[in-house]
Amino acid sequence: MTTPSMPLNSTTSARTALAAGATALAIAALSACSPAQASIRLPAPAVDVPATTGPQSVVLAGGCFWGVQGVFAHVRGVKQVVAGYAGGKQATANYETVSTGATGHAESVRITFDPKEITYGGILRIFFSVATDPTQVNRQFPDSGTQYRSEVFYTNPSQKMVADLYIGQLNRAKVFNRPIATRVDPDTGFFRAEAHHQDYLVRHPEAPYIATFDAPKVAALKTLFPADYRAKPVTAL
Repeated sequence: MTTPSMPLNSTTSARTALAAGATALAIAALSACSPAQASIRLPAPAVDVPATTGPQSVVLAGGCFWGVQGVFAHVRGVKQVVAGYAGGKQATANYETVSTGATGHAESVRITFDPKEITYGGILRIFFSVATDPTQVNRQFPDSGTQYRSEVFYTNPSQKMVADLYIGQLNRAKVFNRPIATRVDPDTGFFRAEAHHQDYLVRHPEAPYIATFDAPKVAALKTLFPADYRAKPVTAL
């Protein structure tokens, strides 16, 4: 993460600074950039991808990949969640370069799930309800830049159709006080992030950034979707 006083390609990101103890900065940033809406149990998609035999996968971007990965690691039916980069080229798929905001990449997660336990539509419902604020444009709370945009990277036409229809459904219902800004684009390649970014929420629950911005998402998952929550997370490592 970056702050105005810190260059975008700095090796000392704001996330690292927060993890080192800058709790006050995290709280100030949250106050200065309040979300359009708190976590909410959204209606299920009216149209869903039919459940099939065998695992499915989808790539989602919703701000810092620590929190999005942390949420879906606790979702029943998810078999693996990997943090990574999507939307750009393999040559630029590393944290330092992606942090410049000039690569086309978004911090993303690849979710592999059993559609007999949770559907693709169920994944999207949790994503929009607790994992991200889909109304923010090129940012999530203290983190700004195109690499923190909200985006669904679909792997087949059915996923695209369901995502487009669900966004339209939620916009028509006016469940948020601003239109959904989440993009829906084809998955042109997902590139796994560095090992120290994997399972960060699970490995560093005490980090101020995690405690301020990401742990509340997991708590909201447990409260709003108790049937989909599992206490023991899956891990990427």
